[in-house]
Amino acid sequence: MAGFINKLLLVFLILQNNCMCHESTLSLLKRYRQSPWALPSDCPKNRHPDISPNSLNFKLEVRMPGVTPVMSDSYFCTFVPVPPGQKSYIVDFKPHASMDTVHHMLLFGCNMPATSEEYWDCGSRYGTCLDEAKIMYAWARNAPPTRLPADVGFRVGGNTNINYVILQVHYGDVTVFRDNHKDCSGVTLQMTFLQQPLIAGIYLLLTEDTVIPPGEKVVNADIGCLYKQATIHPFAFRTHTHQLGQVVSGYRVRDGKWVLIGRQSPQLPQAFYHTDTSVDIKYGDIIAARCVFTGKGRTTVTRIGATSKDEMCNLYVMYYMEAKHAKPYMYCMQDGSPELFKHIPPEANIPIPVSPDMAMHGHHTGKENPDENVILQQPKREEEVVLDQVLHLEEATEWPGEKLKLGQVSGVALDSKNNLVIFHRGNHVWDENASPSSSPRPFLSGSFDKKHIYQPQGIGPIQYNTILTLDPANVKVLNAVGANIFYLPHGISTDKDDNFWVTDVALHQVFKLGPKGDYLLVLGQAFQPGSDSRHFCQPTDVAVDPARGNFYVSDGYCNSRIVQFSPEGKFIMQWGEESSLSGIPKPGQFFIPHSLTFVPVLDQLCVADRENGRIQCFIAQSGQFLREIQHPEFGERLFAVSYTPDNGGQLYAVNGEALVGRGVPVQGFVLNFTTGELLDIFKPTKENFLMPHDIVAADDKTVYVADVQANTVWKFVPAEKAEHRSVKKAGPGMELHEIDATETFLEEEIEGKLRTPDVLEKHKSSSVLTPSSTAVSPVLITLLLIIPVVMLVGIGVFIHWRKGKIYGEDPDSKLESIQSSGGILGRLRGKSSRGLNLGNFFASHRGYSRKGFDRLSTEGSDQEKDDEEGTDSETEEYSAPPLAPTTSSS
Repeated sequence: MAGFINKLLLVFLILQNNCMCHESTLSLLKRYRQSPWALPSDCPKNRHPDISPNSLNFKLEVRMPGVTPVMSDSYFCTFVPVPPGQKSYIVDFKPHASMDTVHHMLLFGCNMPATSEEYWDCGSRYGTCLDEAKIMYAWARNAPPTRLPADVGFRVGGNTNINYVILQVHYGDVTVFRDNHKDCSGVTLQMTFLQQPLIAGIYLLLTEDTVIPPGEKVVNADIGCLYKQATIHPFAFRTHTHQLGQVVSGYRVRDGKWVLIGRQSPQLPQAFYHTDTSVDIKYGDIIAARCVFTGKGRTTVTRIGATSKDEMCNLYVMYYMEAKHAKPYMYCMQDGSPELFKHIPPEANIPIPVSPDMAMHGHHTGKENPDENVILQQPKREEEVVLDQVLHLEEATEWPGEKLKLGQVSGVALDSKNNLVIFHRGNHVWDENASPSSSPRPFLSGSFDKKHIYQPQGIGPIQYNTILTLDPANVKVLNAVGANIFYLPHGISTDKDDNFWVTDVALHQVFKLGPKGDYLLVLGQAFQPGSDSRHFCQPTDVAVDPARGNFYVSDGYCNSRIVQFSPEGKFIMQWGEESSLSGIPKPGQFFIPHSLTFVPVLDQLCVADRENGRIQCFIAQSGQFLREIQHPEFGERLFAVSYTPDNGGQLYAVNGEALVGRGVPVQGFVLNFTTGELLDIFKPTKENFLMPHDIVAADDKTVYVADVQANTVWKFVPAEKAEHRSVKKAGPGMELHEIDATETFLEEEIEGKLRTPDVLEKHKSSSVLTPSSTAVSPVLITLLLIIPVVMLVGIGVFIHWRKGKIYGEDPDSKLESIQSSGGILGRLRGKSSRGLNLGNFFASHRGYSRKGFDRLSTEGSDQEKDDEEGTDSETEEYSAPPLAPTTSSS
């Protein structure tokens, strides 16, 4: 009976939506004037972009104009026009919302909005667009900002039929609006008129006819379509089912070979996940997906539909493709051939275990108590909080890396397991006594003569292991190699096989060493500087193309060039020239190319152009200049740069102290790779950087900085993960007691031999950084806790006595007051929330069946309620990876 009623309700909703376009503007206006919603407030009203005449880049605010929903599971929409008359590109999304207020937000592109009103109800009777809606962005549950890969954007304006951007906000539990505040949630779009070579889109695979018999252990829903468009490059995916889904897998099939696009449990938060491998889909390939269901626990047949008792099988593939062939979205609803799916990889049939604390709630889990987690999912809200959600890095002050006793640390890298790799100079130093007559450039120091030949060759190579692989958590040495090879180590990087690629500025050589320190490749002639294809002059760094195996050398202090080699070490090409000591440097000119980082999917190479204080990026294969990134905060000198695919691509960099004058502070930077925007600035908490020389960032956003003067490695983590050391006063007359931690995690040979008299004298002030902590009196803590408690109890007793005397006591009125004020009972009224509402994403497609579907949704209606449901904790988390003193001589 319940199923029959649900179907009738669904038909009623569809009929309402089909009629939405027939209501006149006058009647809409009258309805809005009579509604209890808040009138537009002082929320941002940037309905048109603020475009500078001298800039190609601009921002577009898409915000709710101050709304106060009165019903849970309300969907409100608003629109903003894009710049008319020409194409522009959305390259970045910055959300402004809190999960305390907003369940999720969607951003659509369309030709015309459903109404001309400033905002409207788009969840029950009114849709998003008069034409088809093209989804571009999704946010939920405090997901981080979504950034597209470099050179990728959603194309709007011009002849794209996307003249408006529609923001749809789903307000889940409106008890947070009991104070009648006005909501301004929304998204800031970073846009550009600069033509993007790659255009983003979404390919959706879904079924409509799957039947799951009751009690059936395993039921497969297979989808497969022959791809007949230009090549696309998937870079993120998202799975969706309801309660019965066990695993969803997507593949490209070419010449009978299945290559995984993405595989995930739909019971996990349904975010956009990175694709594990670089895969393209060409004309003639097959795009295939399988959803694995179970009918266990069901007593009736389950079909595809919108309610919690129905099911769905959806796989979203986010891709990019060349602009000239771009299609903003595509879909596949064709049942897969049984013959084809005989060869699907076995992994597609294996459910992914999900622990209870990670599982989705609401209609995805079938929780018997729908209100069990409502208080946790909808925390009490005292005031509107808008989250800009840019992570800030802070020093990991409890990390024992400060206690390492090293020589000058010239380089850092990470191996394939994210272990930290350190390259240091042992008891060798780059002589800081500059010889002005040796060069017009002051950074060429006394260790070299005027022909760049290393002078103290007679001391022999460093006898200690110069390459240390450490456990990043406890600084335990996992591997130590590189003894009796190097004279003045400089740059280090690793490849996918954990080989070490290093440079030595004294030897003028580049080395490829195996994980055990064995020689795999040596380029350059020992102690012989040069500028041809067989010689280097103080090379600084190496970057390796993980796909082709080609590698690039920045050469360096006296050559100012980038050299490209084959995997076997064969010279391919070089580019770059020396910039003048005065004037504005041109693209492709260098004043010490000091550090390299490779951007795999885009085949770009970015260079820290040290003395020009900038980052330059090039097409790696050709050396063609693409752009430079320079900020006033960099100052005159930028020492190192590192790239990670996190949040759509980020660059990490460190600057250096100015040679003349005070200059800008020495600090680290986080940059948006696509736009070059400066996202964060970080530096140590208590000490200062002395001379940060290299930087590397891990996948978990941990950042390591090698400091060549402090002889240490700094570690930084996102602020919410930082372990802060408390320094408290223990009360009057109490002394602070410092606890010295003197453990060393280096081998005994380095511990003993490094501490030679000349090295000790030169570095005793910076070899060891010893943190401290203090004790706090338990008596003081107890007093501080008791005093406010006693005061509060006294105030409460007084108020209770006064109210009893004046008004008397009425238990019924007190209960009514609690309920109306949104107390505990109010918070337990959480409404059910469903999956991502895609608006009328498919409604305009001919032949699209709405069996069991609401016009507004391909993931389940948020309007349907079921007693077994709880609030959906779905995390629409989407982060798409990219397309693949004058001691400066260090």
